Amino acid sequence: MLGRVFKAYDIRGTYPDLLTDRMAWQVGVGTGRFMLEIAAAAGETTPMMRTVVVGRDMRESGPTLTDQLIDGLTRAGVSVIDLGLVDTPMIYFAINHLGCAGGVMVTASHNPPNWNGFKIAGPKARPIGEATGLADIRKHAAMADMRTIEEPSGRVEQRDLWKPYAKHVRHFLRSGGSALEGKKIKAVVDASNAMAGTMLPNVFGEKGEAVEAYLPGLEIITLNMDNSSGEFAHPPNPLVKSNMRMTQEAVMEHKADVGFCFDGDADRCMVVDDEAQIVGCDHLTALLAIDALEREPGAAIAYDLRSSKAVPEDVTKAGGKPVRGRVGHVFMKAAMAEHQAVFGGELSGHFYFKDNYNADSGAIAMSTVLGLLGRNKKSLSQLVKPIARYVQSGEMNFTNEEPEAVINKLEEELAGDEALVDNLDGITIDCFESEGWWINVRMSNTEPLLRLNAEARDRQTLNRLVDRVGPMLGKRVEH
Repeated sequence: MLGRVFKAYDIRGTYPDLLTDRMAWQVGVGTGRFMLEIAAAAGETTPMMRTVVVGRDMRESGPTLTDQLIDGLTRAGVSVIDLGLVDTPMIYFAINHLGCAGGVMVTASHNPPNWNGFKIAGPKARPIGEATGLADIRKHAAMADMRTIEEPSGRVEQRDLWKPYAKHVRHFLRSGGSALEGKKIKAVVDASNAMAGTMLPNVFGEKGEAVEAYLPGLEIITLNMDNSSGEFAHPPNPLVKSNMRMTQEAVMEHKADVGFCFDGDADRCMVVDDEAQIVGCDHLTALLAIDALEREPGAAIAYDLRSSKAVPEDVTKAGGKPVRGRVGHVFMKAAMAEHQAVFGGELSGHFYFKDNYNADSGAIAMSTVLGLLGRNKKSLSQLVKPIARYVQSGEMNFTNEEPEAVINKLEEELAGDEALVDNLDGITIDCFESEGWWINVRMSNTEPLLRLNAEARDRQTLNRLVDRVGPMLGKRVEH
């Protein structure tokens, strides 16, 4: 049964049929034993390296699952600092702020309310996925037996870290006295009745008054802040355009300069410009990269390989080093660390910051965008327009029972003599210089699907490309 809830990057399932209270206890034991193994291998003996931080989102099943998780952790011999209701990036902050062994967030991110799960991070908030410890945790969890395991030996402590966390996030506004004289910024924020509803008042305050010293003239208009029922205002996945509608409508209604929409655990946010248009996450990556490179010239910038050609082009033009990475936070964080990148972005709405321990944060992404607007005379739509210069397909999904065979055929069918081909994640065929297009096709980690991303210099070229490639990939499905 455990195998059904362990995924490539986390643990999740519907509660209580797939994910049960007993499993939460087993995951606690497995995680605790794994953390102690890491500490022992590193020769760490300090109390904090035998301590794990735990937080949860607002789902109805959260308190019960958290209690079971903590009982398992303490029976494995680790102590727990319980942070209560927090956003996932708070866990990453707490691990580093306190210097502890790791952390667990009880959440199912953007999944419906009847789902729940666990995101696990190790020392320095390094992500734990299938290849970096999750398989070991699953083995330990499978062997955990309530009949034979010892009584809890670890301590449990409740702690409130909102003040130091708020100070950390506000640092990324990076404005203060450098903000434009007299400029006012009006921002709409949709918390989706999820964890941004707890994070926003603690970090930004009502209408943004808590950040007045950092960004004078900021006004925040909030939507869907009540997360007390455990039900979402709309599905908390901002990648789905229909879920962005409330943010877009509010930007138009209030004539706002920018809008933000957060997912369930507030580690991701999508941005809407002053014309109520959704800003592509790759275009936002390029914009924030240019801003970051003004402060750290020559730095590396990590980007998702599905991103627009404009990202590496504009990073290079700004004097930075573009670093192309595989899809997924485990790979993006690894790329950030390996290349000492100052910033990174994914199409999924995850944005990574060197000064946030290479971790992603929706709140910091929001702060960074607000700070950029505070220092710039141009509107967000004016800043993004020159970056959004190519035509994109968006991610398209196709059912296919033999995805590997199809990927193997693509190169011989599409790649000409001047094509650049690589297999960093699926297959990328790049004919941009010779024919004005490129594609990436990769397999889903969880479903028998092929995912296509394509870009071209013009709409006609893109349409011809998709018409040619689509039938080779199988039957298209809407996600």
